[in-house]
This record gives sequence, structure tokens and C-alpha cells, in this order.
Amino acid sequence: MRKLLSPFFAGVLVAASLPPWGWWPLSFIGLAWYASIARTRRTTSPFATAFVFSFGWFLPGMAWMWFLTAPGFIIAVAIFATLHGIAAKLASSFSNESQHTSALIVFHALAETVRLSWPFGGVPLATLGIAHASSPWSPLVAWTGVIGLSAVVLWIGFSQHKFRAIVISLVLVGVANVWDGASHTGRSLTIAVVQGGGEQGTRAINSNPRDVFVKHLNLTRTLQPSPTRDAVVWPENVINVSATGLFVDSVEYRELLAEAKRLQVPLVVGITEDAGPDAFTNAQVVIDPELGITSRYDKVRRVPFGEYMPMRSLLSSVGAPTHLVPRDARAGDARGWIDIDDERAAVAISWEIFFGGRVNEGIVDGATFIINPTNGSSYTWTILQTQQIASSRLRAQEQGRWIVQAAPTGFSAFIDPNGRVHDRTGISESALIERTIPLRTGRTPYSLLGNAFYIGLLLVWAIVLLQRRYRAIPRGAS
Repeated sequence: MRKLLSPFFAGVLVAASLPPWGWWPLSFIGLAWYASIARTRRTTSPFATAFVFSFGWFLPGMAWMWFLTAPGFIIAVAIFATLHGIAAKLASSFSNESQHTSALIVFHALAETVRLSWPFGGVPLATLGIAHASSPWSPLVAWTGVIGLSAVVLWIGFSQHKFRAIVISLVLVGVANVWDGASHTGRSLTIAVVQGGGEQGTRAINSNPRDVFVKHLNLTRTLQPSPTRDAVVWPENVINVSATGLFVDSVEYRELLAEAKRLQVPLVVGITEDAGPDAFTNAQVVIDPELGITSRYDKVRRVPFGEYMPMRSLLSSVGAPTHLVPRDARAGDARGWIDIDDERAAVAISWEIFFGGRVNEGIVDGATFIINPTNGSSYTWTILQTQQIASSRLRAQEQGRWIVQAAPTGFSAFIDPNGRVHDRTGISESALIERTIPLRTGRTPYSLLGNAFYIGLLLVWAIVLLQRRYRAIPRGAS
């Protein structure tokens, strides 16, 4: 038991570096502690050591998933801990201390990369990148994305020459701060965000959709028309007509069109609507005061066990509570943007803000800012919501764009291209926030290169290490 406690508590230190706790220096301490244990147990228990370390990291860091699916939470933590166990096992074949350290860095970085997209499309939370959204290293994402930032954090944590690693990485941070490829257009937009408020831990199946809509409508009606306001943004899926048909045929649409006419600005609102007996859609639409619906984006990346139920038949057969997600969201296939009058906004609906590639799609197509309509009202505590704010900070720096985040029960906020958070609301409060945001153009190195480039670098690094290992094995040795 004592052998398990050390790596477990090293993992807990990494978890404590994550939001909502946010003590980011602890990630370096936890990683260094784990690396020292991994070196001493390289030939005896590399897999078990890494598995227990990762369990200590993910158990608290992903505790939000418990309220979504308790069995899924345990399974996800075990799967991700296994990935890191495999990474440590691969690294353990290197007896040279320097190569073993390099192998720990690259294989653990690849383990983190895998879980960004697998299983079920990935669960990219509790990452080292999210832990460092407020650290001096966060500007690196404009060049490296989260994959590269995670590798740098692992390099510093695992390195036996930490001072040198810190100095080199901070020099790179300086370069990222001087130039990121994005620039001002000279234009700006004034945007109001509506947060209706309400109790956390409330599932859609246990609430009246009309009540949620009315909260946001009544708050919007307190806004006075203004010639300087350009748009009003509502959160994800606070308009739910999925049981009655299409949004354009609903009374909610007529009420919102009237409100758009009163304010004389577009309303950007989140809807769910019917898509057949077993499916619904989750979309963000633009309601123009004169033209009605002028732009629409349907969510592509759905939340596993939240918006759709993987392996529904199997889980139902073993008594899992699949009734909590009675119908599956139908994934969209459009590019990730909407047009608000003459400006293009990249759109990442809720979960999608954790995926750099989803946001980048809109930037490639000319978006000058980013909108993240979200709905975290199903989750108790604030682990998910604070990690989402952190992820938005990373996306803003990755793309050199402002982000507008709108949530029905918090957090709503504006995030600038340097990752600073403005006008952040409280959890459960009813609030209106409004800000003028500069619009930006150009693409960062990350936007141009994408995740594939950095995944390729890690794979090349791993192949080079493995080739050296193979060549170092004496002929005839097993």
C-alpha cells in the first residue's frame, strides 16, 4: 500500500494545479515527484506506478463526470490511467537515464494526445494545458497549441535540468508574446450576453424548457435599444422545442423576432429542435430583425453520455440509466462559423471549446472573433465550468481572437486574445454583461500548422528514440 501512496499523491498534486483549484506550479512538483519514482521503479512496476499516478490526477480533475455518468466516470479515469501506464511501460525499456527521461516525456505527451480524441471522440479535460491557462507558459499555445504546451510542461516536470528547461521555454514564451500572426482589423463589435440564472445540478429532463426561455427573454427585455450595440448573444440550447417540432414554427421564434425588431440588432440564440423520434439537433442561430434566421451552425462534437449515449443497447441491458439521455443529438456537418450581419464569428458550442481544431475551422474561414455558447447547468460544483473558462483562455491565445462565452447559469465572460478574463459572471446569478471587442484578422502559427504538425513531431521523436533503443540492443539479446 505504501508503494501506491507516493505516485497517487504525486497525481493529486497535478490535479490541484487544475481549475477550480488552479495552483499551477504544483503540476511541476507532481510531475517531478512522479518522474523520480518512475526512475527507481523502471524495471519493477512502471505500468502500475504510472497508472496510480494518473488515477490521482484524473479522479479529482474529472470529478465533474460523476454527475453525468458515474460508471462512465470510473471507466474514463481507468482508460486514461491505462494510457499513461502504457506510456511508462514503453519508456521503461530505455536503461540510459537521459533516454529514459526523453521517453517519459514523449510517451506521456502522446498519451495525453490520444485522450484528446479517443474514446468516444475524446475527453480533453484535466489536461496539463488547462492547468497552465493562467501560468506564464500559456502564450506558447499561439505557436504550439495544447499538445505542444503539454509537452513543454512534461519536459520541465520530468527534466533533470529544470533550470535550463525553464529558461529555454520562457525564451520561447517571449517570442510568442512578441508575435502571434494576428492583428487588429480596425473594426469592433459591441455585444451583450444574457445569463438567465438558475440552480446548478438541474437536468433538462427535470425542468420546464419554457421556464428557462422566459428567464432569458425577461432579462433581454430589460435592455434598451442602443445605436452602439451590434448583437445580443444567448447561451446554448436555452430554447428547447425538440418535443414540439421546428424552431421556426414555434411561439419562441416569434417572440424573439419581435425582440430583435425592438432592439434593432441580431439575436444569436441556442436552440434544440426535433429531428425525428430518436434524435434532436443542437444549434446556434442568428435572428435578424428584418430577415429572420440568416445563419445557423449545428453542433458537430457531441458530449458522450450527455448528448448521446454510446453503446445504448449494451448499457441498457446491464441496467445503466440510459433514460437520462432519452434521445441522441444529431451531429452537424457544417463548418464552424456563423455570420452576424457582415462579421463572421467562429462558433464552438459548449463542449467544442475544448477542441482546438473545431475553433480553428472558423478562423480558417475568416472569423474575426469566437463565440462559445454553453450550458453547464447539469453539473454540480464548478470543476467543469472553471476548466471551460481555462480552455476558452487557451483558445483565445491559440487564435489571437476575443471569445464571447455565454452560459445560462455561469460562467459567462469575455476573454481577450491574451487570455485575460473580463466581466465574468457568478454561478447561478441572473446577469447581463456588455462589452465592445476589437475584431482581429490573421492566423497564428498554431492555426496554420494545426494539431497534426505537433502530433507528427511527437511521433518522429518517439520513432527516433525507439530506433536508438533497437540499435543499442546487442545482437542475440532478447
